[in-house]
Amino acid sequence: MLSLSKIYKTYKMGDNIVNALVDISLTIEDGDYVAIMGPSGSGKSTLMHILGLLDVPTNGSYKIDEREVSHLSEDALAILRRETLGFIFQQFNLLPRMSALENVKLPLLYSRQTDGEPYAVSLLERTGLGQRSFHKPNELSGGQQQRVAIARSLINKPQVIFADEPTGNLDSISEKEILLILKELNDQGITVVIVTHEEEVGQQAKRLIRMRDGIVQSDERLSPLPEKKKIVNSQLIKPISKKINIFMEAFEYLNLGFKTLAANKVRTGLSMLGILIGVAAVIAMLAIGKGAQKAIETQLSSLGSNLLILRPGAVRVGGVTQESGTTTRLSIEDAQFLKDQLDYIKYDSPNVNGRGQVAFQNKNWSTQIVGSAANYAPIHTATPEIGRFFTESDNLKRARVAVIGLTVVREIFGNTNPLGEMIKINKVNFQIIGILPEKGANGFRDQDDVIIIPVLTAMHRLLGKDYVDSIDLEITDPSKMELAEDKIIELMNIRHRVAPALQKSTFEIRNMADIQAAVQQSSQTMSVLLSSIAAISLLVGGIGIMNIMLVSVTERTREIGLRKSIGARRWDILAQFLAESVVVSAVGGLIGIILGWLITVAINTFSGWSTSISPSSIILSFFFSASIGIIFGIYPARKASLLNPIDALRHE
Repeated sequence: MLSLSKIYKTYKMGDNIVNALVDISLTIEDGDYVAIMGPSGSGKSTLMHILGLLDVPTNGSYKIDEREVSHLSEDALAILRRETLGFIFQQFNLLPRMSALENVKLPLLYSRQTDGEPYAVSLLERTGLGQRSFHKPNELSGGQQQRVAIARSLINKPQVIFADEPTGNLDSISEKEILLILKELNDQGITVVIVTHEEEVGQQAKRLIRMRDGIVQSDERLSPLPEKKKIVNSQLIKPISKKINIFMEAFEYLNLGFKTLAANKVRTGLSMLGILIGVAAVIAMLAIGKGAQKAIETQLSSLGSNLLILRPGAVRVGGVTQESGTTTRLSIEDAQFLKDQLDYIKYDSPNVNGRGQVAFQNKNWSTQIVGSAANYAPIHTATPEIGRFFTESDNLKRARVAVIGLTVVREIFGNTNPLGEMIKINKVNFQIIGILPEKGANGFRDQDDVIIIPVLTAMHRLLGKDYVDSIDLEITDPSKMELAEDKIIELMNIRHRVAPALQKSTFEIRNMADIQAAVQQSSQTMSVLLSSIAAISLLVGGIGIMNIMLVSVTERTREIGLRKSIGARRWDILAQFLAESVVVSAVGGLIGIILGWLITVAINTFSGWSTSISPSSIILSFFFSASIGIIFGIYPARKASLLNPIDALRHE
């Protein structure tokens, strides 16, 4: 039973106060068929909206089955609407992107019921649309669309059906069919309240209420009130069970999001473009940064681990900076001295450097010449994969043997096997005994463009030096690197009797571990910088999503009103629009991941840059893009959820 007592409804339009309803008191019994008539502006639609819980009165009391509902919250009203009421609108209010069956099933999403499809099919069959279940609204006539709206109003087993001008947009034949369906529903025990301005429609009701200027002018009973019927035995009304769980609900929202976005493909594509570009840029930039870092680590590891390089320093004498090594030279004996004095030196290797012209048959090449001890191989991970490295015996014999890098092999020998061949280095014959493992090139030099020969051979037979340029020292324990630096400088100053004033600059040590750490830090900083720049694209994409969703809320205001009228709470609307923004960002993220991978492959293929895509970067990019959808979708979704249902339905 619906009971109104002293209901007032006023609107403020500028400085004017409009009284839409004035002191309305009436009762509608269960099972009645009531027609509310009146001219435009009489207040009949406002009265129906208050009866249907789409609007609330300014003053007065409204009870449904003795329960006061006039001051319930919007969500409480939504729950009550979906449990007890059904609506049939003059404009049908069918969602154009859904089929007839999907439109009928729509209220089930908000009542959290999942096995209602057979019932929805039976409702369409009962209203004569069994063969048109999968047709879209634009493929149906006006009468057929209204039948779909009637079936939708019945899906949640309502006790009362409100029909607002249900025949206003129909031809005479369709009008008769719709009125017949409403009469049959009333005969089965459902209360029907119809708003109309057509006299012939009003005369078919059992009770006729006439209104003008917000006041009930007359209340006439045309037919006696029938005995109350329990509608649970109705052929149209069947119980629906099996509640939707949270995962199915989320799936439904995402499914709706896909359908909504698919209906505006171009706009959706443009809105996800920013996310797509951002994710692709993040993937590509992280891959380039990671690849560069790995390449640097590989190249640095080839220089040796726990490696200290001792070199003569530049000394100021009489205010003039002398050339490095001109005051104090390093010797082979210095290397052996340090090895004997410090037990944490694992390997030592005195080195001399120079350049030489290499010739083989009719080819020649200018390359770097390194003279070293046999320990150079384990220090620099330079043990040949083909052939062998020279031995200390070869060094003592000043043997003319050489191991060469792959660049020299390619330039001098091409595809010919160089092992055992004789080459000339500065016109001195050397036999090739090994090929160095590939080290790669960096921005400074090609590490494979080198020939390594015994240090004594280099000093006395090729370069004419009686000193060494540097001494490589590998330390056994990384924790002793700093201690070793200090001790080596101290021992060398003592050994060479360096004056106290010059002891800080006579010798210098390069700690490769420090260099590696600095280069890696620079690489990481560059990766973060590149990723930050790429993340700006994601931010711009998120702003684009928010803009598109705001436009979508404006365009779909009537749809929001419809959803609220069939029982959607604020959270339901919020979740739906959030799902749509997440779909845009997630799909854009997935496409961006694919595009980023393609860009990475292209960079690696055509530029030769080292790249490396890590699973963590893919996961990070995807979830970041989805988060962008949530963050930038909250405001439009909240704006949609706060819309008043009746204002939304009236939106043009």
